[in-house]
Amino acid sequence: MMENEDALARVQLARHPERPYTMDLLAAIFSEFVEIHGDRRYADDAALVCGFAKLDEREVAVIGQQKGRDTNQRRHRNFAMPKPEGYRKALRVMKLAEKFKRPIITFIDTPGAYPGIDAEERGQAEAIAYNLREMSNLNVPIIVVVLGEGGSGGALAIGVGDRVVMLENAVYSVISPEGCAAILWKDAAQSGRAAASLRLTAQDLIRFDLIDDIIEEPFGWKIPAALENSETRNSFDTTVAALKSALSNGLALLAEMSDDERQSARYAKFRKMGKWI
Repeated sequence: MMENEDALARVQLARHPERPYTMDLLAAIFSEFVEIHGDRRYADDAALVCGFAKLDEREVAVIGQQKGRDTNQRRHRNFAMPKPEGYRKALRVMKLAEKFKRPIITFIDTPGAYPGIDAEERGQAEAIAYNLREMSNLNVPIIVVVLGEGGSGGALAIGVGDRVVMLENAVYSVISPEGCAAILWKDAAQSGRAAASLRLTAQDLIRFDLIDDIIEEPFGWKIPAALENSETRNSFDTTVAALKSALSNGLALLAEMSDDERQSARYAKFRKMGKWI
């Protein structure tokens, strides 16, 4: 029972409305961010923020899912549920990064890809699958950060990386606990049991060797506007500094590898996922 409660508590923390989102970290970690819009095929998707920035003096491409803070923002961002044009925009930026030899950093924070009829009509599944294939073959370093919710293929479409980092209270799973409970037990009240069974916490995933690093979250880590005192401000700054260090060190390690070495290691990393031992 305690295991169920702990897993569900982390899911709730990952969804907390005052949790930092992609745009908060773009402002705190990077400089000179220039956003790129549109997929050049249909439209711009505000659920995915894409562009180029500097991590200290290193030029990088940054891609992340963005939730909204109020009702209007959430509708504009589609609750961070990308449509096909969002994934195609992300891949467009990744291809530009490869062309100009820029490392790629992605931030995952989505309940999943948008399941609406219009998204299906425009090829949602194809867009996700295409991103998976293309990301696996990119010739530049890729670091993935699971910031909050990592939901199913909607997360994995920008989640194929050389290194995968998770925040301490982030979650990463093939389905939400509520969805899993509804399928297995026809009872949403079983979501705690489902959360524990899914092994979706950062602590579970690093034990299974599915991620590479966990960034600790001091108590009270919230967006700057929600900070009430110097203690919580320090918590935000501490977590941001740890994440920035993990990104800088990770890129430095990946830069020492050749393109072929990175691709081979990336392939091996994902091929062993789900292997029965």
